[in-house]
Amino acid sequence: MPVTSDQVAALRSYLSGDFSDYEQHRSQIDQSPDRTGYMALVSAAFCEAVERRFTRQDPPDRVIEFVADVRAQFDRDGSQIDPRAAERMIRAVYSDEPVDDLDSATKGRTQIILLAALINSERLDEAGLDAFLAAASKLANQWLA
Repeated sequence: MPVTSDQVAALRSYLSGDFSDYEQHRSQIDQSPDRTGYMALVSAAFCEAVERRFTRQDPPDRVIEFVADVRAQFDRDGSQIDPRAAERMIRAVYSDEPVDDLDSATKGRTQIILLAALINSERLDEAGLDAFLAAASKLANQWLA
């Protein structure tokens, strides 16, 4: 099943900071029998955002510093982001590093928080966010095909 417009709208609301609209869309998605499209969309968006920010040639310290900055901003009590998991997930986008040992809850929570930080740092306008989501949707649909 391809990514739906409701799934894209939910992620768009989240990334643009409209959390009441996000919660409304998300509750509809959670009640849907097929949430696979949304999970694929978030993962694809995460990969797209990481590839826009980091390269294979970046020193490991760049990823470590980014994760530390995100944790300082979004996870002050240290309960939401496992730094090692976050660093591994970023590196896995452009390397062959496996992350299969991480549970799905950790992966999902880490992806959505890091994704928001990555997109926030880009300061995309409406058209830029739409283009980003279109690219993420295209990638997610390729994965789902």
